[in-house]
Amino acid sequence: MATKRKYGPKAQKKVEKVMHEWKVGKLKSGRSGAKVKSRKQAIAIGLSEARKEGDKVPPSPKKK
Repeated sequence: MATKRKYGPKAQKKVEKVMHEWKVGKLKSGRSGAKVKSRKQAIAIGLSEARKEGDKVPPSPKKK
């Protein structure tokens, strides 16, 4: 049985790019500019950027 994809290919690429920045240690948070240390926070940043660009991403849990 085929499962429905949650994220579109463009959104996956965005998260992949952000995760690479996080692994290298170059990912900074938005307002404070502090270095991101959490893996979950890095994924959240990638999904947020994808949402802003209009990629296929489910709405954030806060807005449900």
